[in-house]
Amino acid sequence: MDNDTPTGPSSRTLKRVGIGAAIVALAVVGVGTASRMHATSELKSVAEDSALPTVALAVPKTAAGEGGLTLPGTAQAWNSAAINARTNGYVSKWLADIGDHVRAGQPLAILDAPEIEQQLAQAKADYQTALANQRLAATTARRWSAMLAKDAVSQQEVDEKAGDLAAKTALANAALAQVRELQAQHGFTQLSAPFAGVVTSRSAQIGALVTAGNAAAQPLFTVSDVHRMRVYVRVPQIYSALVNPGVTVALSLPEYPGRTFPGTVSRSAGAVDAQSGAVLVEVQADNGEGALKPGAFVQAHFDVDATLKGVTLPGSAVLYTDKGPSVAVLGANNTVTVRPITIARDQGKSVIVSVGVQLGDRVVDSPPDSIRTGDRVQVQSAADAAPAKGATHG
Repeated sequence: MDNDTPTGPSSRTLKRVGIGAAIVALAVVGVGTASRMHATSELKSVAEDSALPTVALAVPKTAAGEGGLTLPGTAQAWNSAAINARTNGYVSKWLADIGDHVRAGQPLAILDAPEIEQQLAQAKADYQTALANQRLAATTARRWSAMLAKDAVSQQEVDEKAGDLAAKTALANAALAQVRELQAQHGFTQLSAPFAGVVTSRSAQIGALVTAGNAAAQPLFTVSDVHRMRVYVRVPQIYSALVNPGVTVALSLPEYPGRTFPGTVSRSAGAVDAQSGAVLVEVQADNGEGALKPGAFVQAHFDVDATLKGVTLPGSAVLYTDKGPSVAVLGANNTVTVRPITIARDQGKSVIVSVGVQLGDRVVDSPPDSIRTGDRVQVQSAADAAPAKGATHG
């Protein structure tokens, strides 16, 4: 019998093939696991980055020195009086309107007060009665005194008549005082200007009822003396030592571009307001042509050397908290530190910071109110910011 019949693979070969397949399978599983772990790590990193708020940065710049000091102020009249009623009545007529120039003592309105007129008539009648009783008591007292000299009456009776005269005299004086009081009240039915000036408000209307002593009522008239004006300016503490009485001031108004009006610092409060951190000063200026108006916004330029030391930031970078103005500064790993600052000058769109920020600091522009120290953020790139600047709205 022939032994050349072919046989299957040997057991050793099968074992090698099995080991190789197992190694390949383990390699595939390892590569897949590593790939999934790497993808999970990348997804986690992307999710963390997406959760971080994106912020823009404001670059602190050196504050440029400026000649003088310019601050906002409010103009007020040299004297201003709100004219209210001192007696109850109805407006019978008004004799002046807004914009009218009035002299001291000039009538502004007439009130109709019939009750006061009737009370005054009654008081005058009571006074005449008291006066008649006083005269009778005086005549009686003189007669009894004469009879006492002839021993016709007793001293007790004479003293009684003299006491009655004194009592009647007191009653007459009281009645006269009542008449004068009502005459004074009746005089208040004519409202007059307390000084020469301009009528700046009028609420008096014919037939309107006015009540004396009503603090909540609108004044019937307001008269302002505007021949000279007072301008009140709040000077930051850092400049308060420079602004003293006698310093010249150039006042400018938005309605008169290119023009200035001369003024002089007349007085200073001499105390720093705890809320604003500023000193209130008063500037006086002549107002012959009437350009300065009560309540007007005024820019006051003080002729002092107010060269600043600090950095300039956009106003949008300032975060106002219950502890005062602050900024959010980025440190290592874009971690936020909320830092208090001192504003030396508020220029509207920008502020000059004297304490709290230095050149090179990375300051967050337009920080959210919820930002806190220790928060992490991501910085907006220049490429992301460019489209926003060029975006248009339909």
